[in-house]
Amino acid sequence: MTTKPVVVYGASGYTGRLVCEYLREFGIPFLAAGRNSAKIKASMESNVPGIETADYEIAEVSHDVASLTELFRGASVVCNTVGPFSTYGPAVVEACLAAGAHYLDTTGEQDWLMTCDETYGAEFAAAGLLLSPGLAQMYTTGEIAAELCLEKPGLDTLDIAVFWGGSPTIASTRTILVNAATSRAHYLQQNAYVEFDPAQGLVPLVVPGQHELAMSLPWGGTSHPVWYKRDPRVANCKAQGGVFNAALMHGVPQIVGQALEATKDMGPEARNEALTATAAQIMNEMPPRENPRLNKSLDSVHASGPLGRAHCVIHGNQNYKQTGLLQAFAASWLLQQPPNKYGFASGCKAFGHRQLLGQLRAFGLVAEPVLTFQGN
Repeated sequence: MTTKPVVVYGASGYTGRLVCEYLREFGIPFLAAGRNSAKIKASMESNVPGIETADYEIAEVSHDVASLTELFRGASVVCNTVGPFSTYGPAVVEACLAAGAHYLDTTGEQDWLMTCDETYGAEFAAAGLLLSPGLAQMYTTGEIAAELCLEKPGLDTLDIAVFWGGSPTIASTRTILVNAATSRAHYLQQNAYVEFDPAQGLVPLVVPGQHELAMSLPWGGTSHPVWYKRDPRVANCKAQGGVFNAALMHGVPQIVGQALEATKDMGPEARNEALTATAAQIMNEMPPRENPRLNKSLDSVHASGPLGRAHCVIHGNQNYKQTGLLQAFAASWLLQQPPNKYGFASGCKAFGHRQLLGQLRAFGLVAEPVLTFQGN
């Protein structure tokens, strides 16, 4: 049991320590938790600026429902950064439900979002708790752009592109490979999930603000189609994304294809071990702290309807810092007032897209959105 109102589970990881950094800036006491207390201590002291002024404790915990439930008791919010979420998420969600804590995570695994919606959403709503997976730059900033477009009534189709500068972290690389091996990517068409063609490959996209085309992938389908599945305004939603580094993007399908071929006849446990080893060969060290001149982000949404169009572009920087800030602000909100919606809900549905945008703007992580409308 903890006396801290917020638990950051996976605090020693790249994203986890950024969540801790912003919790410190919001003045929120927190428990930094994970499977190795020595690693957490070293990570806090080496990678979280100003940590000596934070009100925090460290806890080591086994990854099982009983141990996590006991740890979460007394907390109001759990920020989960431990992926792959389809593998490790269920225990954390079930522990939050048992302990009576709101659940936030940073996932981009579409199958995990579907599980949260269909398996756990009703239970969280009945308990008066929020279940908000995917509260992260790659998904929430694009959702903010979509919501700005949808302020114009009569638009029912979202075409979303998400790009960022830099490379995935160790955990993200592993998640990408595991997710590609175990699940399919979907988009939303007339309120139904439709599977992307697995053989689609790279798709060139026009990116606002540059002449060069950028290469994109379905990137697991992303969170957006799941969030809009139950939104009466939206019938169609498709998202593509990638990194600005074209050479890296060209290598992703080849790496994923080789990994899938090599593990196709393995059982789940052996396959996960093999994919983890492959991920370590690709990315075996934490990326450096983000640089706003290098680590840029771009979220572009075209929204359309029978007689109208809207386009929103949000230029930003430091996508992992955006994620840390979004998590910390959501925790701050939940400690002071209820979310706008209980149960399964996206960040924008739980806290409001303009409120989230305001935080990103206040901390200098995104520019003023470029928003244009056409038609009636």
